Amino acid sequence: MASHPSLLLPEGRRSPVRTPIRTRERGKMTRRGRKITAAAGGVALRMAGKKYLSLPTASPAHAAALAASLGELKGPVMKIAQFLGTIPGLLPEEYMRVFTRLQTNAPPMGPHLVARRMRGELGENWQSRFADFELHPRFAASLGQVHLARGHGGERLACKLQYPGMADAVAGDLAQLGTALRIMEKWSGALRVSSLAEEIGARLAEELDYRREACAMRAFSRMLADEGQIAVPESVAELSTSALLTMSWLDGTPLLELPQEARNEAARLLFRAWYLPFLHAGILHGDPHPGNYTLGETGTLNLLDFGCIRIFPARFVKGVVDLWKALLAKDEAGMDAAFALWGFAGLNEDAKAALRRWAAFLYDALIDDRERPIGTLDSTGLYGREIAAETHQALKKAGGVAIPPEFVFIDRAALGLGSVFLRLGATVNWRREFAALAEGFNENTLARKQRTILTQSGL
Repeated sequence: MASHPSLLLPEGRRSPVRTPIRTRERGKMTRRGRKITAAAGGVALRMAGKKYLSLPTASPAHAAALAASLGELKGPVMKIAQFLGTIPGLLPEEYMRVFTRLQTNAPPMGPHLVARRMRGELGENWQSRFADFELHPRFAASLGQVHLARGHGGERLACKLQYPGMADAVAGDLAQLGTALRIMEKWSGALRVSSLAEEIGARLAEELDYRREACAMRAFSRMLADEGQIAVPESVAELSTSALLTMSWLDGTPLLELPQEARNEAARLLFRAWYLPFLHAGILHGDPHPGNYTLGETGTLNLLDFGCIRIFPARFVKGVVDLWKALLAKDEAGMDAAFALWGFAGLNEDAKAALRRWAAFLYDALIDDRERPIGTLDSTGLYGREIAAETHQALKKAGGVAIPPEFVFIDRAALGLGSVFLRLGATVNWRREFAALAEGFNENTLARKQRTILTQSGL
């Protein structure tokens, strides 16, 4: 699927009086909750003003300030905002623009805190477990940061260390999400999404479990074993915990620094790395981002992050393939049947027609048999924003539609993947690539392969 707006969404010296760490963390969580409540309240007031008093929803300055505030908090609230930012019609456009691009600008953990966190994960003599360990991170993200280390055998290692207090942050941030979704649902009028809090919460809880991510790495390694130009890191179990993941370091060039011909090939490999596990085993990488991939000197695509994945039932994947076939055949009844496999229920004819128009746009690059970009930016400066707005209005007139929880994740993932292709300016025959991977698709075969992969990898 192409990129599109979703139909959904130094530690310092210790003070003389030592406060227990847990107490300090609770204090931080309380302050965090106040900030989130204030942020959500500001959005709610502006949305209510738009709906009931015909006041301007937001100014770009207010939206940007809100994004900056959320970015400072790091962690799950930022990922929640990114989810919601992919749902046109759910948020005012000003918020949608900044939320879809939200990244953390907060400083990483300082070396003293890193050392304390490493002691907590590997014990007092943690440094003896490595030949060398860089206390300053090479990369920082919303839930943790990555350090370069070296094993006693000389091998380079990547150590992904989670920020403190993230589990509490998830619980607190999700408590705010349910109310926010209900407000946004009323403002939208077309999309019923208040039930999505459980889906988002489940995915965030999984992403915080680094042992699960190690299992996901093993699963992708098995699924991509026959792809000679795609590399997956190997985890180091004895140097990993639920909040520390140590793995082999893969050298490579960031995709955005490549010449165009190499970008095209990297995009083709990324397309296969994303769709092959999904179409063959129902396992999806849910957070495509240029920073999660590099290209090695031999032309190998390195996959660097496996925290955000989702396992789909075989019937959902069948819906993806069936919809593609129905669009090729211009079979409207087949399209409607595919929507049902995705979990859309009780659709009237107007809602079905709106979803068919959306699907035609969504699959456009997979239908067009030629080398081409994945899509183009419209007059709003975004990919598909105009048609998404039209679809939203059509669904609103049709009485609204409940968004299946499973659809949220794949839609967000497709947005991220297509956005990578757009930023790369990649030109590929996407239909040919998809057809090769979907050839001979069988629901029962997928279900059997999925069980095998999950068992072998520990997922």
